[in-house]
Amino acid sequence: MITSHLGFPRIGEQREWKKALEQFWAGKWDESEFRFEMERIQQRHLMESVQGGIDLIPVGDFTYYDHMLDMAVMFGMVPKRFGHPGGAVTLDTYFAMARGNEQATACEMTKWMNTNYHYLVPEIGEGEPYLAENKPLQAYRFAKARAGVEGKPVIVGLYSFLKLSKGYAADSFSQKISSFLPVYVEMLRQLEAEGVKWVQIDEPCLVWESSVADQAYVREIYEAIATQVPGIQVMLQTYFEAVDNLHDLLQLPVHGVGLDFIHDRGVHLQALKEIAWPQDKWLGAGLIDGRNIWRADLTEKLKWIETICNHVPKDKVILQPSCSLLHVPVTTRNEDALEPMIQGALAGAREKLQELNILRDACNKGTSSVEKPLWESKEALQQFRSLAGRHRPDTAAELAGLDVRHVTRSASFAVRHRLQAEKWQLPTLPTTTIGSFPQTPEVRRARRLWRKGEWRDDQYEAFVNEQIEACIRTQEEIGLDVLVHGEFERTDMVEFFGEKLAGFVFTKNGWVQSYGSRCVKPPIIYGDVAFTEAMTVKETQFAQSITSRPVKGMLTGPVTILNWSFVRNDLSSEQVANQIALALRKEVEALEANGIEMIQVDEPALREGLPLKASRQELYLEWAVRAFRLVTSVVRDTTQIHTHMCYCDFHDMIPSIEALDADVISIETSRSHGELIEHFETYAYKLGIGLGVYDIHSPRVPEVKEMTAMINRALQLLNPRLFWINPDCGLKTRGWPETIEALKHMVEAAHQARAELQTPTR
Repeated sequence: MITSHLGFPRIGEQREWKKALEQFWAGKWDESEFRFEMERIQQRHLMESVQGGIDLIPVGDFTYYDHMLDMAVMFGMVPKRFGHPGGAVTLDTYFAMARGNEQATACEMTKWMNTNYHYLVPEIGEGEPYLAENKPLQAYRFAKARAGVEGKPVIVGLYSFLKLSKGYAADSFSQKISSFLPVYVEMLRQLEAEGVKWVQIDEPCLVWESSVADQAYVREIYEAIATQVPGIQVMLQTYFEAVDNLHDLLQLPVHGVGLDFIHDRGVHLQALKEIAWPQDKWLGAGLIDGRNIWRADLTEKLKWIETICNHVPKDKVILQPSCSLLHVPVTTRNEDALEPMIQGALAGAREKLQELNILRDACNKGTSSVEKPLWESKEALQQFRSLAGRHRPDTAAELAGLDVRHVTRSASFAVRHRLQAEKWQLPTLPTTTIGSFPQTPEVRRARRLWRKGEWRDDQYEAFVNEQIEACIRTQEEIGLDVLVHGEFERTDMVEFFGEKLAGFVFTKNGWVQSYGSRCVKPPIIYGDVAFTEAMTVKETQFAQSITSRPVKGMLTGPVTILNWSFVRNDLSSEQVANQIALALRKEVEALEANGIEMIQVDEPALREGLPLKASRQELYLEWAVRAFRLVTSVVRDTTQIHTHMCYCDFHDMIPSIEALDADVISIETSRSHGELIEHFETYAYKLGIGLGVYDIHSPRVPEVKEMTAMINRALQLLNPRLFWINPDCGLKTRGWPETIEALKHMVEAAHQARAELQTPTR
């Protein structure tokens, strides 16, 4: 029995990767300095696995931005708007595809399956693929030369790559396989010629419910690989869910199949009992949770391994995490500010590698060889489970007193819309933003000084109020109709609320990558969640007191807080979401009681939690919608509820979005080049809606005509009386000059659109 893993966090223990990217983007390093530093980080990245005692080490899980972007440029899939002449892609073009530039908008960004990692969506188009450069081969050579590692190249499978790409008609999928397969095979042939023994081919889309045609496509791909590249052993890797057709998958001509035993709901262990595992095939057994931060119950895992080895030869089992460790922090060893019993229950990527080694040694050498670490693991979990604060009778009693199945606003949207229009007297096509404004170095420094105790509370509050007032004046000068306070007191949109609610704890360095250089530090929900005091009233009330225009209260919704946290694993997601919703409901009541009557409850991660199996999605959406309505249904009819969603494929859940019953929803559509608009041709959305008219994750400032074109396209399908104009996301990552210029363009585009509608402004 040996160990492996599917990928390690690329950001580094001190986020060195993020800092290198931002130094280069800021022009502080030239390309040679940047590449030198990235190679140093990549070498250290490899040494994590070497020092972690892993037997079969992945290579190619390191990237300069995103693994799907790497696949696209490897196959020459560069959209025409970037002016790429062919051949290997330059670093400038690579990052232009990721972030956009003055000449071209960035590629679309969306969630990687049901995680909070965002990938760049390849645009296939009509171009013919070619092998511009062999990135897995480069990674293999680098690992061998710089770390002495005989690596296992990690490659996105062709089936999943095409399924997760865009730019071609659904009925041409077979043709795309035919055009890409020879190039894919050539890439593998070069690995074979180099002497590569194992490749890990990631096929996450195989956990989706598949058609007969899809299964035929997969057979075509892997039969071609087996025939044309016979010298390489292929580990066909799945994760995030159970594989339904495991028997059929085992008939493919591959040398091993990797399965997720954590998020499969027990399906795979049961399947092993019912099928005859081929004696010549390896099993990659994903027994350590690659998506959550909790320490594994190693005694339980050993029982699972015993069951597995009753059906799979022990010498054909590879112990590994359930998925790439990209989704957890590098380590939790430095979190000494946490209560010891909580810290002892946590495991980052480094600790999860140690857990794999303990399990391997227990199986190969006997449990007596690892008696101490097994005892330490058991003791740590027992202490954590008995921790005070894990269970709150008051929270349970309050939820028991609410009928969460029937939470609705007191009046229909039609009635509310009329009352709100009379109250607010906004112009047609009102303009607003999503909530946050630039978090400058001065803002971050002030927060850091306050957290360290070097600034008094009143000193920090005065600073924040200065920022809020400047932000309000800027919005007034730009001409926005509905304002926000700017969120200068907040770090992360989930962390901020978690710090003020019971049931959460926080790490100092528990960073994970969300997209590009954007890293987040997910809160840890270790116990029952409860409201303790008002969280947003003071700043919002101050902002409203200095302007005559409406100011939105800004909250993060219960499902997003759930999905963007490391969540306790002893309750269902629905139970935890309802606890969060109950706490946020009290905050909404506090805002309204203090005169804030526009309240935005953001749910950007609503789709992220959507089960990958279509058969389980309806149930999830039902309780997710209920949790949102539990927060918002308590307000008066004249109080306007907003929400926001971004960077997901929403077209198939518009009815559920409408069921949220928010008075206004803003949805990202600029980065996907307005494709969501097409879906309103067949679905008449009846509530207020704003489709983001420009991409805030790119440094480019779009011209007025670009925004006007987006607005006019949307107004062909949406009611102008219900349409709002806004950016596609919050502005915290942008600088002030580009923010102001872009918002001025947006307001001008709104004015032009109003004029075309021949509707007088106020």
